[in-house]
Amino acid sequence: MAPEFALAATGFAVLLALITLRAPVGLSMLLVGIAGYVHILDWTALGNYLKTTPYHLFSNYTLSVIPLFILMGALAERGGLARDLFAAANALIGRKPGGMAMGVIGACACFGAVCGSSVATTATFGRAALPELRRYNYDAGFSTGTIAVGGTLGILVPPSVILVVYAISTEQNIAKLFMAALVPGVIAAMFYILAIATVVRLKPELGPPGEAPSPAERREAFLNVIPVLLIAMVVVGGIYGGVFTPTESAAIGCIATLLVGAARGTIKLRQVKESLFATAETTAMIFVILLGAEVFNAFLALSQAPDLLAVWITEQDFPPYGVLAILLVAYIILGAVMDELAMILLTLPVFFPVITALDFGLTTEETAIWFGILVLVVVGIGLTAPPIGLNVFVISGLARDVPIARTYRGVLPFLVMDVLRLLLLVAFPALSLWLVRALS
Repeated sequence: MAPEFALAATGFAVLLALITLRAPVGLSMLLVGIAGYVHILDWTALGNYLKTTPYHLFSNYTLSVIPLFILMGALAERGGLARDLFAAANALIGRKPGGMAMGVIGACACFGAVCGSSVATTATFGRAALPELRRYNYDAGFSTGTIAVGGTLGILVPPSVILVVYAISTEQNIAKLFMAALVPGVIAAMFYILAIATVVRLKPELGPPGEAPSPAERREAFLNVIPVLLIAMVVVGGIYGGVFTPTESAAIGCIATLLVGAARGTIKLRQVKESLFATAETTAMIFVILLGAEVFNAFLALSQAPDLLAVWITEQDFPPYGVLAILLVAYIILGAVMDELAMILLTLPVFFPVITALDFGLTTEETAIWFGILVLVVVGIGLTAPPIGLNVFVISGLARDVPIARTYRGVLPFLVMDVLRLLLLVAFPALSLWLVRALS
């Protein structure tokens, strides 16, 4: 086993070194994968592999769901849907202590059903909610921390681009993964609201109550949010009910979001162009990473290190939950210093065979789905945990007058709830699987 693991370990070390030097992640995986492939075989074999692999990878119909969900989120962001959600949530509970922060969490959860991107959700609510939080004298670090963790609901509440990538990489059913993510996403929102309630109870000055809206303002806010909720119901409900495939649901969501924005006058030709360009840029970045991961994974497969590692762990008779705990801790550590998409594509070829070889009392498909949800949760933790915390950097870019250390302090209570939620989902797999079992 030593030569195979030595080769794979060298590949990982070189890859991490390139990423540390700020080389593009997709290009880094591609270069290391090519070098490893040639080392094991030769240039001719690599040429034959590259003649067909990129075509078969990108002609995969399932991949079309990624740009569609990204486009839907871009249109929703520019169409003012996030602003309407926050206004409705604020009208409902904003007058309570910490109510506006709770409204941010609720609005982020609803917006996640039409977005699927944590960064987009964070940036959108940073623009829509942060000025209001400041106007009512919310603590700056508490405000930015709330928006940063609320942004993680963009990937926790289905549809989620990260889950789509996980499904494609592990050959799982996208619709079932979306079903499995619903309850954990709702639990995340509830835990975040509980964290806010606890914080403002201990320190009321962090989240003072807002003004009670007039009946007319409340009615207008609720009427404005109806189209957003209908879009979310069609997109998510259509997938759960088996009416649409995820790709069809994303296409319908794009059209509905565009029509709602056009009817309101918030989406014009300029916003459509901006959404298309943003979608093209994000999709191109994801696809380059996918190609790099495909070549790097081919190198790992040739080294046989992942399969040998899975066999070795099985032979050692380690406790399955002990192995799972080690892998989740590794994800949290990697998530604090790496991009979440690259982290998943980099580690799945090694971690996934290990997990599916263990006995958790579940079927192989259920184990794969459950592990996907756990990975999604730890990715969310990595988006806000120091020292990187991509969502923290996004909100810090919008609130330049708030030191990033204050935002990290604001995030800490939510990270505690994240760890509790992760332990709950690990201890009770049925929380992730019951909806899959009920609707399958």
